[in-house]
Amino acid sequence: MGAVVLFDGVCNFCNASVNFVIERDPAGYFKFGALQSEAGRSIASSHGIPLANGQTEAGHLSPIDSVILVEDGKVFTYSTAALRIAKRLSGAWSLLYGLIVVPKPIRDYFYRLFAKHRYRLFGKKDECMLPSMEVRTRFL
Repeated sequence: MGAVVLFDGVCNFCNASVNFVIERDPAGYFKFGALQSEAGRSIASSHGIPLANGQTEAGHLSPIDSVILVEDGKVFTYSTAALRIAKRLSGAWSLLYGLIVVPKPIRDYFYRLFAKHRYRLFGKKDECMLPSMEVRTRFL
């Protein structure tokens, strides 16, 4: 059936990560949508995911501006999303899923620390990336 990965479309690291996943997902299990896109905002809204730019109202939930995985109708965020994505990748990358045994608060602390500084470390674009013709069908 597949899963949807929502990502920060202006983040250079996030764009590189999407390309990394595409290269290691030959079956095309993952589809992709930028959080800034209409499709991304629509999916986030339909799952009650509050986005950092205020596009979605969800009360007590913290806004999210990082990777979101929607798989089998369930929403995964932060380190859990990243590890569940890694689990489906070809090669030894799936072994990273073993880190799921690390308590979520610890995993998420380090994930959020990195995410907080990703623009400073890798930069950002003024607009979302334009996928190549070969992979365009994998984008929402």
